[in-house]
Amino acid sequence: MPDSAARPGLRDMLLAWKDRRLGTIFVLGMASGFPWVLIGSAMSAWLQELGVSRTAIGFIGGVAVAYALNFLWAPLLDRFRPWLFGRLGLRRGWILLTQCLLALLTFSVSLIHPAEQLQLIGAVLLGIAIASATQDIAIDAYRVELIPREDQARISYGAAMATSGWWTGYGLLGALPFWLVDDLDGGWTTVYQGLSLVWLGFIAFILLLAPMPQARIERADDAGEPLVQRLFHVVVLPLKDFFVRNGLALALSLLAFVLLFKVGEAFLGRMSIVFYREVGFTNEEIGTYSKLLNWWVTVVFAILGSLVNARFGILRGLVVGGIAMASTNLMFAWMAAVGPETWLFALTVIVDGFTAALGTVAFMAFITLLTSHSFSATQYALLASIGNLGRTTLSSSSGWVVDKLGGNWELFFVLTAMAVLPSLLLLVWLAPRLRARYPDAFGIRRPQSPPS
Repeated sequence: MPDSAARPGLRDMLLAWKDRRLGTIFVLGMASGFPWVLIGSAMSAWLQELGVSRTAIGFIGGVAVAYALNFLWAPLLDRFRPWLFGRLGLRRGWILLTQCLLALLTFSVSLIHPAEQLQLIGAVLLGIAIASATQDIAIDAYRVELIPREDQARISYGAAMATSGWWTGYGLLGALPFWLVDDLDGGWTTVYQGLSLVWLGFIAFILLLAPMPQARIERADDAGEPLVQRLFHVVVLPLKDFFVRNGLALALSLLAFVLLFKVGEAFLGRMSIVFYREVGFTNEEIGTYSKLLNWWVTVVFAILGSLVNARFGILRGLVVGGIAMASTNLMFAWMAAVGPETWLFALTVIVDGFTAALGTVAFMAFITLLTSHSFSATQYALLASIGNLGRTTLSSSSGWVVDKLGGNWELFFVLTAMAVLPSLLLLVWLAPRLRARYPDAFGIRRPQSPPS
């Protein structure tokens, strides 16, 4: 169905937001974003205060490579019920198990002095990243299965709620440490003890309120199958399905686009807290602007971005989002030149939240539509992992790049702005081929009535 197909009206789009499943996706998005506070912004600020170098901070952040590799164990989450929590179902059981691990690991951080035990803190942060990346596999599969593929408008709304939830977990919850740390006797140690308690709220939600997805039939662990046959089911079939559906050339091009799309944004994100501190902003200002302000801006524009995608198409949303993300990095170059001006900080954060929301919502909806419900955990994890590969492996060297540039933040941000251009050129080539192969998926469909 081409983009000129019938577009949903405003009333239809607003009615779709009454769906209670969107609220569930929002809360799970919070649980997905919160670990990035633990391994990212809070830890970067703590290490910077302790005098750890930019290069070391960047490479410590490289533990996030777990998000790029989680597709390696994603097939296990498609096939095997989790230990202890199998009665909750395949998806909810895995989510609960990983959240229990995350609570324990978060508290463990408070028992370590990062500057004196850098290797140990790196190992614990790696454990948080692996548990969080596993949680993401289960949450993404849960979201894919919660909304039928044919309800494409609501898929965009689900992506918006996942994005809004992620930024609530990362932005709103992530602002609390920066507001409180200067007034707490134990400083960052006490902060991490408090952050470990946040997981109890997420665990209660999974136990009491999260519904069972209806898009799949839960199956047993097939313990009677030969090992080779079980490996074939969990590893080979999902990959074969993706390449057969798309053909080799299109499949490889899709994987290349997913890899490149958010590289520039990733370089920015890894060094943002260090940048803010070096420019001259206080912990309280960082918490207020980069976390709280960025949070509500992203939530608002994630919802608006989903409406744009529902009305004008996901492919157009990707183009607009990609151009906007590249432009945002130039705002940070401006801030590097001007210095610690709070009005410019606020303006940059607003523009960044707007562009990140547009790009992320379109990107999540895009890979959701490419995912088969028969292998939802494995295929979504593969696509999301490839997207994270550029964000984590390349961005872990961002501190080293800044050091090699002699601390020239202006030049650094100009270079990151240019990083999005290859993916946009590739998208121009992909668009007509995707419309031809998936006329229903990349057209516009009128949303279904909300479930009773």
